[in-house]
Amino acid sequence: MKIVFLYIMGALYIAAGINHFVKPAFYEKIMPSYLPNHAFLIFFSGVLEILFGVLLFPQSTRPYAAWLIIALLVLIFPANIQMMIDFWKNKNPYLWVAILRLPLQFVLIWWAWIYTKNKP
Repeated sequence: MKIVFLYIMGALYIAAGINHFVKPAFYEKIMPSYLPNHAFLIFFSGVLEILFGVLLFPQSTRPYAAWLIIALLVLIFPANIQMMIDFWKNKNPYLWVAILRLPLQFVLIWWAWIYTKNKP
């Protein structure tokens, strides 16, 4: 069953990365204003998500990919906080989704951490 969840996780990161290219405006809205070059960061993080998702599949690169996913999740956490703040300020009816994304990040980190233990 662990391998099934691995492939699900890899597919989700690949799909999320592709979405950065399909709907960059969504990511632009949640980018913290203090970060420069929003367009570059959106596309770069999309490339990283695709790459890390693909690198989860081979056993030899899986632990490295899992650690890189954890690092990426930590780095993008401020965007999730910014999204929640903006939704709150704008009285967005989907504020509850933005709030739920915060603890979800920790679940995703735990999920990736499970695959850091595999030895190449």
